[in-house]
Amino acid sequence: MTTLADSVAARLADQPGVQRVPTPKAAVFQLKRFAPADLAAELITLIDRDRRPSTIADDNGDPVFRTSETCDLPADHPAVQKIEALIAALSGIDPAYGEPLQGQRYAEGQEFKAHTDYFAPDGRDYQRFCALSGNRTWTFMVYLNDVAAGGATRFKLLDKTFQPEAGKLLCWNNRLPDGGVNHATLHHGMKVRKGVKYVITKWFRERPWQG
Repeated sequence: MTTLADSVAARLADQPGVQRVPTPKAAVFQLKRFAPADLAAELITLIDRDRRPSTIADDNGDPVFRTSETCDLPADHPAVQKIEALIAALSGIDPAYGEPLQGQRYAEGQEFKAHTDYFAPDGRDYQRFCALSGNRTWTFMVYLNDVAAGGATRFKLLDKTFQPEAGKLLCWNNRLPDGGVNHATLHHGMKVRKGVKYVITKWFRERPWQG
């Protein structure tokens, strides 16, 4: 039986320019020049305007585990609507399943240590974050600018590292074929060594988004 995850992966693989990472451990794709430069610039301006310190679910007691800044992007802004439409057209996922778009800013020395985007089913905050809309399924992340040094996204268990490139999309399925969470999607937003890194992230859920 073809699942939603299978259909999304097949759709992505059929899109011009999309590259699938050659690993059986997870469905990971990249597409260069996904976001045009003018759109990326508008999104960077929005992130700079409304950024705040990032937080994490299931705090592990490490005060420097995630040192970036986060921005909830306004859904009614034309730039946000444009990037949302681009992601929907590429993925084929019903936008109703998507969380509100977020932006992240990493200054020099900032990082997000190795983590997963799904919520651990045995985590103490699982019910808080997943009771209404279910767990996260797909992640779509777009690098908005080039970074002078550092800032790569490293999937240690896949032995794959992606360098930030302006406009490049990186996306992956956080689930296993049987519906369980995929620990191989563990990834590290590595320290920015020089410059500033901007990204936007779109997460999708098992059920329509209700908060």
